[in-house]
Amino acid sequence: MAILRTVARPLLASVFISGGLRTLRDPHSVEAAADPVAQSLAGRVPQLPDDTVRLVRINSAVQLGAGVLLAAGRFPRASALTLAATLVPTTLAGQAWWKTDDSDERARKRAQFSKNLSLFGGLLIAAADTHGKPSLAYRSRAAATAGGRSVRKARHTMGTALSEKAHGVRSAADAVRDHLPAG
Repeated sequence: MAILRTVARPLLASVFISGGLRTLRDPHSVEAAADPVAQSLAGRVPQLPDDTVRLVRINSAVQLGAGVLLAAGRFPRASALTLAATLVPTTLAGQAWWKTDDSDERARKRAQFSKNLSLFGGLLIAAADTHGKPSLAYRSRAAATAGGRSVRKARHTMGTALSEKAHGVRSAADAVRDHLPAG
């Protein structure tokens, strides 16, 4: 399976690396298409700039960086999730086939939209891939269960030891009482 990941990740990342680099070099080529989505996003997230070209550059740089990380196998889950997040506004801005009147253009955009949906699904699978190792959530639950088991065992051991000590104290008291004169 390791060879599959080694080959599949760069293939999945290649479209983001090339697209991110192309758009980073010329953000004005997509400015008109990106503007409605960029302004809507900037209005909802106050930390984002309201300049469409800057948002396009940020999105492109994130796609380029996360694509390189995914291709190199560095932080693959986080980079795949980041790419999936950047793909949503990119798809809404560039492949809004429902807004196109020309039938040929509509068909082309619909095909690109479907391709992006497929990429999104692949990125979600890559983001969930744990390399055959248990997930962090599973390991946390297992550690909590083992910790609880250890606490119960320690409590039982302490209870047994205290019970034996108490029994020993009672036995000693009985022995002393047996040696005392009655009376």
